Amino acid sequence: MHTRSAHRSLLVVGSVALDDIDGPFGMHRDLLGGSASFIARAASYFTRQVAVVAVVGDDFPARHVDELAERGVDVSGIERRPGETFHWVGKYADNLATRETIDTRLGVFAEFAPKLEAHHRKAELVLLGNIDPALQLDVVRQVERPMLVAADTMNLWISIKRDDLVSVLRKVHTLMLNDEEARQLAEEHNLRNAAAKILKMGPTSVVIKRGDAGALLFHGGGSFAAPALPLADVRDPTGAGDSFAGGFLGYLAYAGNFEPETIRTAMIMGSVMGSFAVEKFSVDGLRDLSAERIQQRFDEMAELVRFEGVRL
Repeated sequence: MHTRSAHRSLLVVGSVALDDIDGPFGMHRDLLGGSASFIARAASYFTRQVAVVAVVGDDFPARHVDELAERGVDVSGIERRPGETFHWVGKYADNLATRETIDTRLGVFAEFAPKLEAHHRKAELVLLGNIDPALQLDVVRQVERPMLVAADTMNLWISIKRDDLVSVLRKVHTLMLNDEEARQLAEEHNLRNAAAKILKMGPTSVVIKRGDAGALLFHGGGSFAAPALPLADVRDPTGAGDSFAGGFLGYLAYAGNFEPETIRTAMIMGSVMGSFAVEKFSVDGLRDLSAERIQQRFDEMAELVRFEGVRL
């Protein structure tokens, strides 16, 4: 990966949370979590123009915000309010393939209403974490002239806020969601057909995250599959999808263009960052990465899918 100054700024609007995670490696409490925490950290390896808009409670450790700032992330949009930080408690199965939500305490996040500062409104790329679609729509209305808006969502919003979500889809360029959510949104089991239906709702591209099966891209130019790197040690899948999103959007900001070839490379870079995230708990897998290490893993990914063409 060649180092050069970033051409595009990235605004991340989402959750910053604390997680309690139980599973085959025991209980880990008060871990840094939330979509924006993973997205911003992953993206910060590609562009030094990442900004976060989120809310935390007065119980949130200041060191987490300070560490993001040390990565060059603009944390001026992280608001601290009296009350409890959004806290999620989950338990993973022994194979880490499924998880159960034990408790969700929204705390100050329940009243989250993003109000963008003037410099945030000028962001060139915007990534909306899987917050309430009504809030996503409000953010889209506040940004001035974004070149690309990407949104994540989740099954809860598809179930209870479908109309608002459909309104969001008319305003965004890229929708990111997992395979279960894609099937639910499109009411279609086949993922290719599901993506075709979602594209008709407004976005120009759909990224379907499939965990350890990689990710699929569907857009006007066709489709593309990014593999997941087979890893020897997986500890915590919690932030994998958000780390993928951070790598994906971060690379697009770094590249400065949205050509089909660039988007495909961004898909691989998303898989790279997701692979780092799952090797340790919380954001620990995304700490202290070098350009050389990211490049090495990108090359491993390229080798994983390299094959010779044949003519029968």
